[in-house]
Amino acid sequence: MTQMAGTGLPAGTESLLEQAASLCAARAVRLTDMRRLVLGLVLAAERPLGAYELLEQIRASRGKPVAPPTVYRALDFLMEQGLIHKIERLSAFVGCRHMLESGHACHGHVHAAQFLICSACGRVTELDDPHILKALLEVTKARGFTVRQTTIEAEGLCAACG
Repeated sequence: MTQMAGTGLPAGTESLLEQAASLCAARAVRLTDMRRLVLGLVLAAERPLGAYELLEQIRASRGKPVAPPTVYRALDFLMEQGLIHKIERLSAFVGCRHMLESGHACHGHVHAAQFLICSACGRVTELDDPHILKALLEVTKARGFTVRQTTIEAEGLCAACG
């Protein structure tokens, strides 16, 4: 993994963090140093990270204790802003690269988070397939159900592990 000099972050992560800061500023919310640190760790990870893994990484990077509620508050904020997703199956978090790389804020419509989870290597791939969302919305509408949020998690083997 190529890292940016002096930051310890993989190349490209810093630009995603800047995009996140811009989105937060446009929404009049603060991407505090702790929120930025948590987001950076999530974005830099090659696999989803659990809250306690994040806590340990933050403690190691800062050299001082950090209380679990601090990390959970940061995670809650980042999820509320659509900057990260929680993979329920793994109880872990991944960055919303769809929004950050495209600069497309997901407010005002259903963001259909779709994830492919490799049970061998643990990597998670986020999809942004409008056909999946369309099919789900058609089925639920026919049943009189209004979808506000959706997360689809499919577990199997990625191309490298298959």
